[in-house]
Amino acid sequence: MTQHEIYERARKSRDARFDGQFYIGVRTTGIYCRPICPANTPKSENVTFFPTAAAASEAGYRPCLRCRPECAPGTPAWGGSSATVRRGLKLIASGALDDSNVEDLAARLGVTSRHLRRLFTKHLGASPLAVAHTQRLHFAKQLIDQTRLPMQDIAAAAGYGSVRRFNDSFVKTYGRPPRELRRAADGIADVDPATALTVKLPCRKPFDWPALLAFFAARATPGVESVVGDRYLRTVRIEGQPGVIELQPDAGSVLLTMHAIGTPNVFPVVQRCREMFDLDAPIQDIAKVLSRDAVLRRLLHSNPGVRVPGAWDGFELTVRAILGQQISVKAATTISGRIAKAYGEPVGDQGFSGLTHLFPVPERLARARFNALGITGSRAATLRNVAHAVLDGALTFDVSQDPAAFRESLLAIPGIGEWTAQYVAMRALKNPDAFPAADLGLLRAFDGPGRQRLRPAQLEELSQGWRPWRAYAALLLWNPVPGSGG
Repeated sequence: MTQHEIYERARKSRDARFDGQFYIGVRTTGIYCRPICPANTPKSENVTFFPTAAAASEAGYRPCLRCRPECAPGTPAWGGSSATVRRGLKLIASGALDDSNVEDLAARLGVTSRHLRRLFTKHLGASPLAVAHTQRLHFAKQLIDQTRLPMQDIAAAAGYGSVRRFNDSFVKTYGRPPRELRRAADGIADVDPATALTVKLPCRKPFDWPALLAFFAARATPGVESVVGDRYLRTVRIEGQPGVIELQPDAGSVLLTMHAIGTPNVFPVVQRCREMFDLDAPIQDIAKVLSRDAVLRRLLHSNPGVRVPGAWDGFELTVRAILGQQISVKAATTISGRIAKAYGEPVGDQGFSGLTHLFPVPERLARARFNALGITGSRAATLRNVAHAVLDGALTFDVSQDPAAFRESLLAIPGIGEWTAQYVAMRALKNPDAFPAADLGLLRAFDGPGRQRLRPAQLEELSQGWRPWRAYAALLLWNPVPGSGG
């Protein structure tokens, strides 16, 4: 069956599994829709399929006001087969083209701007600028529908340079100014956006929130992170100022509430949270590869919505991973809390019980002694080495870098081995193929009566059939083993 035939079946059946994976341009109306659009199904001869919303927009179609493409799950950061496109999408999602141009983006990716445009057109059907424009437009439309923010604040939050550009973009796309698109905000409380703002984050289905939350709960740094009921909370530092993010499930989506975070910073916070909770994972593609293995197929059956937990901050995650070397998850979590209390910045009364500190910055830990915290001298030296590497620029968490180069930069730091490098790449860089083959929990997952435990080299060889989704295989294998996974 061809891709066109698959899309045709999906749109006629309104298959929710394909939501966000392609878009339907209707030539008779000039509108593009999601596969789940409730409008009357157009005739086959009147539709064109696009791999992304940006491609549909660049072809001259405007978003449907019924199915609202801005509410579809996001394009996975690894969409397409090109590693350069995957890394480029991650940078665009973090706002790389808001204050820069395609030439600068291409330079960060190590290619020419012409080659980058060619790759984006081949794999996504749209240019990098079209992807960035559609991203801003969709985010602004969400804020119009879901909040009572003034239009000038929405323009700033979505990355528009001026309210005039914001208005012109909406008139060009929707044929009307943004004020006329604002829906009745039933149930939306009037709040001061400088104090709290809530937005709904669409996610791909199925989505196993309880499993993801349990992973974060076991590793939540006391004073910095907290899991209360079905909510995840943590302190964050945005442009030097403290704030709090709060996430919880809501009817198949995730609600993100931002406390004390100004509107110009809303978009990057939303994008980081999407990465952190892996909301755009291409579940169907992952399952297709991993279900070839009998063990993983059984685990997928019980956990079809597996996600790889990300990290709010790469340096913080690296510190946490080093602490987790050769000790239990619980012990590493306790020591992480001691470090936060001793060297983190107090945040005062944020109105959240248990959230007392920001995690320490590299400048503080580079000169920390770590006395009386339960940390060995060699482990303390490794933490200082990592902090110095970040300050010197030898170690960065820029998602545009090649995963192999990132691994080498970590391994060059004394005290860091292959397990830590793979674990950090998995969670901080969101590399879907990272795989800590020496992890005891992963090795134990294949234990059985009369079977000798696998060696790391054997597991590494076995995992080749799981590529490029080995990180998801690791989460599936960790889940049945309490206390595994750093």
